[in-house]
Amino acid sequence: MTLAATYYGANGWLLEFNNLRVLVDPWLRGSLSFPPGAWLLKGVLPNERPAPGSLDLLLLTQGLADHSHPESLELLPRDLPVIGSASAARVVQSLGFQSVTRLRPGQKTSHQGLTVRATAGAPVPIVENGYLLDHASGQLYLEPHGFLDPSVPEQPLDVVITPMVDLVLPALGAIVKGRSVALELVRRFQPNTMLASTSGGDVRFSGALSGILQMNGSVKETGRDLPASIRWLDPSPGERLVLKP
Repeated sequence: MTLAATYYGANGWLLEFNNLRVLVDPWLRGSLSFPPGAWLLKGVLPNERPAPGSLDLLLLTQGLADHSHPESLELLPRDLPVIGSASAARVVQSLGFQSVTRLRPGQKTSHQGLTVRATAGAPVPIVENGYLLDHASGQLYLEPHGFLDPSVPEQPLDVVITPMVDLVLPALGAIVKGRSVALELVRRFQPNTMLASTSGGDVRFSGALSGILQMNGSVKETGRDLPASIRWLDPSPGERLVLKP
């Protein structure tokens, strides 16, 4: 029974539950922007990455371009099953994906021995998804903005994937709450391992918001605040981590 994860930078992950390969929120090539346009915020991925092969499932937390990136999704076979938030489901359906399951917070589904339960995630502006993933090889929680659903019960998990810094817009407050939520995640889930996400990789941002976006804390500072029993990792893109042999 093996649980492994490979980071792709930004919000992207390849999760392996034994032989079940799950691609999460891939951004593999090209740029992205957010409404109303690139003048507000534009992201550039300098180094393209090939789409991983032999995939069994595509899992999408949000419909925004840094989670459901159309140019990256175009690289994937249209018969690949997809589970995603309502907004993410609309994106992949518009691209011709044939098997799409939309989950709202509180709903769950199963795929090849993996139970996927959606939790309430970030309001951007509609409430998107986090996920609790349960498989014979391990249990994992992920939410890319650090918004923890208060209705999720305490339960021991093997792995938590979360941002470990706060990203703040002065007029709006924290849009990513990794440092703020880290200790609550530990209390709620008692994970063996915490993986830093969202702020990593070689992404470059420009536009009006990039100049005022503030990062509070660092992954190392957050990691030092965690209990000594928690293994925390700040993975490099492309690095495969065996989390549970």
